[in-house]
Amino acid sequence: MSAPAPISTARLAAVLGLLACVGPFAIDMYLPALPAVAAELDAPISAVQGTLIAYFLAFGVSQLVWGPISDQVGRKAPLVVGLCVFALGSLMCALAPSIGWLIAARFVQGVGGSVLMVVPRAVIRDTATGADAARIMALVMLVISVSPMLAPLVGSGVIAIGGWRLVFAVLLAAAAASLVVTRVLLPETLPAAARTRISVAGLTRASRVLLSDRWFMGLTFIGGFGFASFFVFVASASFVYTESFGLTSTGFSIAFAVNAAGFFAASQVAAGLGRRFGMNRVVLAGTTGFALFSGLLLGLAWAGLASLAVVVGLLVVANACLGVVLPSTMVMALDPHGEIAGLASSLGGALQMVLGGIVVVASGPFFDGTTLPMVAAIAACGAVAAALAWVVLLRPVQASAMS
Repeated sequence: MSAPAPISTARLAAVLGLLACVGPFAIDMYLPALPAVAAELDAPISAVQGTLIAYFLAFGVSQLVWGPISDQVGRKAPLVVGLCVFALGSLMCALAPSIGWLIAARFVQGVGGSVLMVVPRAVIRDTATGADAARIMALVMLVISVSPMLAPLVGSGVIAIGGWRLVFAVLLAAAAASLVVTRVLLPETLPAAARTRISVAGLTRASRVLLSDRWFMGLTFIGGFGFASFFVFVASASFVYTESFGLTSTGFSIAFAVNAAGFFAASQVAAGLGRRFGMNRVVLAGTTGFALFSGLLLGLAWAGLASLAVVVGLLVVANACLGVVLPSTMVMALDPHGEIAGLASSLGGALQMVLGGIVVVASGPFFDGTTLPMVAAIAACGAVAAALAWVVLLRPVQASAMS
């Protein structure tokens, strides 16, 4: 079996990070435009949130297709096809005449964008494992984490120049640039001898292995409830910050960037903390901290004490806790399944994205543009993630401490 083409860690992280941030940019650039979309298309808030839910669901479910395909044909070809689909969806969004059209177009965009989540994770698993993989994942997260801080600000600027439709024209250009990066800079990391032919029986067997693996499923849902809390924030924050706190679209973008900074900073130390204390302990501490700080924010909101400074400040700290959890759980879940890394990555990502969409839909009827429903849903996700972490990881931590 020939080894994957050699590539430096920095170059790999930069290329994968740039590819992987296109999907989040499709979410975050669009956030400042939500009130304008509601006004122009004469749509209620719930329907505008539906454009995000459609993207999340398509982004998640489509990973079930891209992962196995990448295990059979290699990593580069699915990236090229997915980027073309993403470009088509972006064009459809830019031309949308109604909210129904926009929801459908966002679904198409999510189908293509999902390849940029599942394949980079499989590429990392092709080239490294354990703490080394966590280090590459953290470097990728470094690039990805810049997008929540920059994308809303870029989106506000784009909207000021040409309205919300221009956002999708910019995303179309980003897809074209990503195609060039993929073709020129990214080597194929899955050699032909290591590829797995797709078959219904094989996929069923492999899926059964993953779905019955307590470790894989537990870590997937620990990270999944962390992602779900982020989805709730994304779907609600623009309305809460602009309507409840009176921020402009630029002010919202700055507040959103500050909230993302905690996650960005913490994700960069996740690998180092994992080497020093063990990745199990890091995830336990991170989920517990996230639950405590989001619970504190809920209590203050319930008491009517959740000012803008309180909301932004506590979300920064809570997201910092989440920043050490998400890259660690991704790596830990994939580590035992290198031979089906593509399927494992896609199944895990699909479950997490669908969970996020379900949580947003379930919390939607309670959302009224105020702070309390948003932070209540975030705190609930934090509590469940922490509870799962203590159930799934406590026994391995105790065993390792005894050894």
